[in-house]
Amino acid sequence: MNGEIKTVMLFCKKPSEVAHWWSELLNVPAQLVNEENGFCWFVASKTEYGFHPSDDGRNPQGGTPVVYFASSDFQSSMNEAIVLGATKHRGPLTLSPERIIAQFVDPFGNVFGIDGP
Repeated sequence: MNGEIKTVMLFCKKPSEVAHWWSELLNVPAQLVNEENGFCWFVASKTEYGFHPSDDGRNPQGGTPVVYFASSDFQSSMNEAIVLGATKHRGPLTLSPERIIAQFVDPFGNVFGIDGP
């Protein structure tokens, strides 16, 4: 990983409503908000903002947003995080043939994600 933030994920009870609020705040036209299976997202300044249905057990509404770091080698980045003491939280989840994501918990309880090919 190189420290580049690729995605910021917010967990909410009404992803569409929250996505449209954030798109207005970040000056992204409403027609650029994508919606699929209850998940919403848009891109602003090269960062993807995702709005995911909340999960009271893992990612409750109002909890800390999950920042996903870009990786050109997903498996190596995942292994490095685990070697350094992170534990798997969610995923990996293949979003497309070119994109896979996963969430981890660092040794201090902070959730973060890796987003890569």
